Amino acid sequence: MELRGLLEEGVLLTSRAREAGWARRSLLRVLGREGWTRVQAGAWIEPGRDADLATRLRAVQLLKPRLVVSHRSATALWLIETLTPRGEGDLEFIDPDLTLRSGGKGVLVHRIPLDEGDVVRREGLRVTSADRTLADLLRAGPRDEALVAVESALTWRRVGGVRRAPVTTAALVSLALEAPMRGAEGGRRRLRLVDPNSGSPAETVARLRMHDAGLHPESQAELRTPDGRRRYLDFLFRVEGLAVEIEGYAYHGSRESHRQDVARFNQVLQCPEVRLLLRYTAADVFHRPAIVIEEVRAALSRLRERDRERDRGSGTLAP
Repeated sequence: MELRGLLEEGVLLTSRAREAGWARRSLLRVLGREGWTRVQAGAWIEPGRDADLATRLRAVQLLKPRLVVSHRSATALWLIETLTPRGEGDLEFIDPDLTLRSGGKGVLVHRIPLDEGDVVRREGLRVTSADRTLADLLRAGPRDEALVAVESALTWRRVGGVRRAPVTTAALVSLALEAPMRGAEGGRRRLRLVDPNSGSPAETVARLRMHDAGLHPESQAELRTPDGRRRYLDFLFRVEGLAVEIEGYAYHGSRESHRQDVARFNQVLQCPEVRLLLRYTAADVFHRPAIVIEEVRAALSRLRERDRERDRGSGTLAP
């Protein structure tokens, strides 16, 4: 039988070819000659087909049908952002039977109980629901990765060129964390740090770095410009008048967006609540967070000192 006639959703299993009468040696010879790609031990994709994430996940699930796509692999299918780029890292699954110790090279298997309602179908795969996926990440950590995912899931985002609506709610994630599993208490503590106003992974990480440093600004602070326009700042230390903005990777993608951005910041600086504006890139947040925190602290200190000098000059005492 022709090998392409044995494909299952774009994947050829060696076991199925053998059942169809192919001898092992001749099968391997044809696969090599025609340029098939081996994606897992015992699983191949046809020549010319991209070994994308969904196909690689499907190969594992065809080999081991009881496995359910989970954790970071599930976030990719739900278009939920994480700190791990889509498709990188181990493929992650849950074995609800709690027996499988290894899924093969590049496959991480979690032995965790699953309820029937925790599993849905997405892109033809059995995958954990969005709220269960986030609860698993919150339980397992690390904290920053989990919170980036949760805050992405709770808001409108553009992911992989697709603009998608929120995929779950904080209440459903909290409910999923009530199951008596290892790491549940830590997961609930992490969930309390979630800010549903976060607009990007860089904003989430910036806020967490400031939180760890004892700095707690307002996020997505609403201001009115002198001409009455509503503007939102990523972070605002309202008492001191310090605004902090985090620019994403797509910042200044065109001349027009650059022009609009400059106009926006000029308007923000006219707001009486803003005395100083600091701007950082996502790269600053991810790779140079200590410098960001140092500069924010220094700016707050300067602004407070100016207030004390003003109060001394007016004969009043600074609080």
